[in-house]
Amino acid sequence: MLTHINQCYGALTQFRANRSRLRNFTFGRQWHDLTKNVRGDIMTEEEHALYYGRKPLTNNLIHKLVKTLTGHYRTSHADDVPTPPSDHNRLQELDARMFEEFLISGCAVQRVVKERRPGYAEALTWVDNVSPDRFFCYPLRDPRLLDLELVGMYHTMPLAEALARFAQGNRQRANELRAILGNSDELPGFEHCQLIEVWHREARETLRCHDPLKAKLYNTSPANEPQIEATNRRRVRRREPRISARFEVQTRWVGRWLTTDGQVIATTEADHHPFAVKFYPLIDGEIHSFVAGMVDQQKHINRLLTMMDSMMASSAKGVLLFPEGDKSQSVTWDTIQETWAAHDGVIPYNPRSGSPGPHQVVSNPTASGITEMIKLEVDLFDKSSGVGFPMEGGREPGIQSARLYDAQLQNCHAAVADLFASYNDFRAARNRLLF
Repeated sequence: MLTHINQCYGALTQFRANRSRLRNFTFGRQWHDLTKNVRGDIMTEEEHALYYGRKPLTNNLIHKLVKTLTGHYRTSHADDVPTPPSDHNRLQELDARMFEEFLISGCAVQRVVKERRPGYAEALTWVDNVSPDRFFCYPLRDPRLLDLELVGMYHTMPLAEALARFAQGNRQRANELRAILGNSDELPGFEHCQLIEVWHREARETLRCHDPLKAKLYNTSPANEPQIEATNRRRVRRREPRISARFEVQTRWVGRWLTTDGQVIATTEADHHPFAVKFYPLIDGEIHSFVAGMVDQQKHINRLLTMMDSMMASSAKGVLLFPEGDKSQSVTWDTIQETWAAHDGVIPYNPRSGSPGPHQVVSNPTASGITEMIKLEVDLFDKSSGVGFPMEGGREPGIQSARLYDAQLQNCHAAVADLFASYNDFRAARNRLLF
């Protein structure tokens, strides 16, 4: 089983690497991609910029888009799927945070389980957000993920919680688990253990039975076939309807809790696994998140800003050119410098024929057209994301008609409608696990 788990976890290695990169871009760490300098040395883009004397700048437009869409989800789409009342889960907060994850990585995973947790006197149905770094599943073909054969996650929990979960009220069992899961390297009272929860769809032989006398349809083990036959013989003598039984092979989800060395400490069976999962868009098994489509333009904007800053830093800003032959004998160079900095200063000098005299040099770095390029990139950034001025609460210059503004707002909503609809499908699947 550990071999299958490692293979499934390894199949999502590239996805997790992409997620880490996209998370960095979302939260402002946008110069960590690797590149080479002219000598072929591998370094981060930040180190590359510093190597050539430029200070890397960031104008984080991606985070603004993520926050805008999350705000629209909370205000306009949170009620699209009825949320069952469960104050202990705080589903509105969980779903909003999971929607951010969905935008960043294209993945949404929640775990639904009924159990008793500390601070609660009875078992309740709990919903937990699951980090993709701890999650694994196989295969990735159906966008609904109805074809999953293996799914699970890695858990890190206090040793005391593991004993409460799996000792089953048996002191001997608790001592055995403590010996298996204990870690003497940690401080007493703060021991943690690593466990793997894995669900595997397995085939089970069963007898599909119908009892007309009790109006009951049920499944039972093939080992109970002799008891069914004996019951039917008695019913024939009593002239009662017989139990009809048919052999079938059905699939059941078998859940196991394993230690990191493969020891099974708990097993259960259920009709479905406890995970609600959505990968977007999952075309031919590929995952492409909303943020992934914004990275290249974000990097280009950052490079343009860094270039403009470098040009402004190296350009002349009020430099005074003072010919040496024009300097008056009555003033020193220090006096000229101090007087030039004063707003009402007067500098005496000796004008000479053919000499331009003292004059100030100011260069204009904007003449290169870089500001227009930045404006163009920002406009294209908004258009390609689908989140334009109307969704951000603004209005494009020159737009005065309310009807035209409403039409643009509807177009923006249409551009991102698939994101919201796909996420709502995930929430609906999660809600089905709650009931």
